[in-house]
Amino acid sequence: MSSSKRVARAPKRAGGAEQPATVPEAAADGRALARRQKIISESARQFVRQGFDGTSMRDIAAASGIMAGSLYYHFASKEELFVAVHGAGMQLIEKAVRRSLAGIEDPWLRLEAAAAAHCEALLHTDLGAIVSPQFPTSMAKIQPRLIEQRDAYEQLIKRLIDDLNLPPDMPARIFRLHFLGALNWVPTWYRVGGSMSPSEIGRHLARMLRGLGNAALVEAPVPVRPRRARAR
Repeated sequence: MSSSKRVARAPKRAGGAEQPATVPEAAADGRALARRQKIISESARQFVRQGFDGTSMRDIAAASGIMAGSLYYHFASKEELFVAVHGAGMQLIEKAVRRSLAGIEDPWLRLEAAAAAHCEALLHTDLGAIVSPQFPTSMAKIQPRLIEQRDAYEQLIKRLIDDLNLPPDMPARIFRLHFLGALNWVPTWYRVGGSMSPSEIGRHLARMLRGLGNAALVEAPVPVRPRRARAR
C-alpha cells in the first residue's frame, strides 16, 4: 500500500480559490528592521574609526555582512546613512538622559544626572560618539538636518536649565550653549583609564557650573557707613 503525505493547503479567498502561501509580512518587516539596525550600528563604528570622508559604502557593507549593492536598498547614499546614524545617536543620548532623571526632583541634581548620562552615552557607545559639535565641509548639504536632530535634544536640556535659579545677569541660552559645548568636546581630550570616568566628568562639569551660578546669586555686601559721633 502506497503511503500518502499530508499536504498543507493554503488559505482560501472569499470566492473559494486557493491563494499561494506567503511569508508573514510581520516577519519580513522584522528581518528588514534588524538588518537596518545592524547597518546603522556598523556604520557608526566605521564613521567613528575612519571619519565620514574616510569611510566608503563598501566598507560599511563589508562590516555589515552584505553586498555593496544591497546597502543601497536601505540607504540611497552615504549622506542619507549618516543622517540615520546621527539621528540614532541623538535618540540614544536623549533616552539615557531621560532615564537618569527618574525620581530626581532638585533642578541642579537633575542637570548633574543629565550631564553624567550624556557623557556616558557619548564616550561608551559608537552611536553616541558620532555626535559632534562640528561637521566636515563635505556634510554641508545634510548639515541642516543634523542640526535639526540636535536641536530636538537641546529642547530637553533647555527645559532642565529653565528650571534652575539662575541669576538675572546669566542668560539661560548662553548657559545652555556652554553646558552642551563642554560636554560634546569631552571626546577630544578624554582618555580611557584616566582619573575620572565619563559620568564623573559630567557631574564635575555640572557642579562647576552650579558653583558659578550660586556665586553670582550672592549679593555683594552693602557698605556700612560709619556712624558720626554725637556732639556732646
